[in-house]
Amino acid sequence: MQKEAREAYNQSYTESKYQEFLKAVEVDFPGQLEFRIAETPVFVPLALKNKIIQASEEIISSLLTPDFKKKTDRAVPDNENVPNENAHTSFLAIDFAVCKNESGVLFPQLIELQGFPSIYGYQAYLSETFRNYFDIPADFHYCFGADSYEGYVSKLRNLIVAGENPEQVILLEIFPEKQKTRIDFAITEQMLGIKAVCYTKLIREGRKLYYENNGRKIQVKRIYNRLIFDDLKNYPDLETSYRFTDDVDVDWVGHPNWFYRISKFALPFLKSSFVPETRFVSDYNGDFPADVENYVLKPLFSFAGSGVKLHISQEMLKTIPDPENYILQRKVKYEPVIQAPDGMVKCEIRMMYGWNDSAERPELLISLSRLSRGEMIGVDYNKNFTWVGGSATFFEK
Repeated sequence: MQKEAREAYNQSYTESKYQEFLKAVEVDFPGQLEFRIAETPVFVPLALKNKIIQASEEIISSLLTPDFKKKTDRAVPDNENVPNENAHTSFLAIDFAVCKNESGVLFPQLIELQGFPSIYGYQAYLSETFRNYFDIPADFHYCFGADSYEGYVSKLRNLIVAGENPEQVILLEIFPEKQKTRIDFAITEQMLGIKAVCYTKLIREGRKLYYENNGRKIQVKRIYNRLIFDDLKNYPDLETSYRFTDDVDVDWVGHPNWFYRISKFALPFLKSSFVPETRFVSDYNGDFPADVENYVLKPLFSFAGSGVKLHISQEMLKTIPDPENYILQRKVKYEPVIQAPDGMVKCEIRMMYGWNDSAERPELLISLSRLSRGEMIGVDYNKNFTWVGGSATFFEK
């Protein structure tokens, strides 16, 4: 998107460099990478960077309204409500499509947001690896509020470990060794010294939690939560000592309830010109927009894109049995803005925030980008393409 940086990168790019880059990742973390890395990072020009940050801050202001928690109480299922919820989320990820207005100016439009951690460790590692193998201009940065990789890691440690013994802080997942994002778990352990522990391996004794490591039973003081309840439904016969909804003496870094509160459920409550029109289907009372083909239908309680309908009709909307559990969102037109050797590519940028318990607002830490040529951003829509996949984002200073 930033013309000079893009042209310089494309001119110096070679397939052999890209293969060396991928081999380096495999050497560092053998067998851990299970998703496609795009051949290029995204170079964001200063004007667009400023708009994305402005959009993010406007969205955050909506989340900070006094009645936000009350409005989103219904988002947390009764049988999945976890005790000891903190005052606000520890993590915030805001996804923007890069679009273009009638004057040809680039601007962001909100796609999704989540009160749940993203791949904070991996993104810093990926950005540094891009710098090692490709010519990234010195006047572009990938992290915010820190001048170096070490400074970024320090901020992440302060947020997640928060002065505890790293041995007593765990990254919680279900069968972490099988997760597509397991490379992030390995990088996080290397960065912070905290291990990924499977939900099935936790031991509850009264209100205390433990896990075993090398024959030692270690008390858990903090949980960096990467486990989504929806994933547990894939294992209905699990027998565990601890259940997510048990009242235990731990501090959550990313309390599970915020995963539900700050999600698609929150979109109708956001006020910003960077947020496309979004309403609960039930709010229409059957009087749906005449141009319903320009909207997308999203179920509130499904994740990772499951159940999203791009092509809808009035009849489809009228037959939904629980319209309060769906949103109708005006479609966003992604603009192909990244010049690949064989055409133009669309992209989405996720701004990733950390929010210490004592802080008034979240702090922007890093970002990720996803490149696409398909109808939607995601693996299933981008098979057999090149210059697509997850990547790093470098912002013009």
